[in-house]
Amino acid sequence: MGIGAALLYLFHVPVFQISRQLYRFLGNHDRIQNYISSFGLSAPLVFMLFQILQVIFAPVPGEATGFIGGYLFGTIPGFIYSSLALTIGSCFNFLIGRRLGIHFVKKLISAKKINKLEKIISPKGITVIFMLFLFPGFPKDYLCLFLGITTLPAKVFIFLTGVGRIPGTLLLSMQGASLGQKNYTLLAIITGFCVLAGAGAFFFRQTFYRWAEKK
Repeated sequence: MGIGAALLYLFHVPVFQISRQLYRFLGNHDRIQNYISSFGLSAPLVFMLFQILQVIFAPVPGEATGFIGGYLFGTIPGFIYSSLALTIGSCFNFLIGRRLGIHFVKKLISAKKINKLEKIISPKGITVIFMLFLFPGFPKDYLCLFLGITTLPAKVFIFLTGVGRIPGTLLLSMQGASLGQKNYTLLAIITGFCVLAGAGAFFFRQTFYRWAEKK
């Protein structure tokens, strides 16, 4: 830890510049899609790497590139690649919180968000945690960092994040595949469902948070 901190201090300027460039690149979906396609047979591995990095750097919601996965590889392969990569990236965030501790996490997550998560998640709130991974639009990358500073066992976390992300990732993969196959009817149906689910989650989020706090 001490050596890593010293190296980070000595090379903080180039590290910051590289991180900023990587952040901007990961936020440009069109550029990512064209770049991944250029790798041919190695494209799945490159795609999974981008998924992992996007979860860690979090310039946009981690599930967003699931659409690109479905577009490039089809529903099932895209879903599998996205699910594996999102789980790995989530585990990295979890380990960052567990290894570096609450003082480091507080530099990445505002005190207001930490307080809200502490109220929502109780020591026995496994069901609540699982529902937060299912909940559309909830900042799951921050959630993974926060869970790293709790007493939640790593094995339980892997199960919760792996299974909890499945519905959203599958829908995004189906959307991307529908667009790639020019099946606009299916794309419209899935998109409509996602919009309704997202709107419902947004308008009733405070109700859910209050329920979670009581739970």
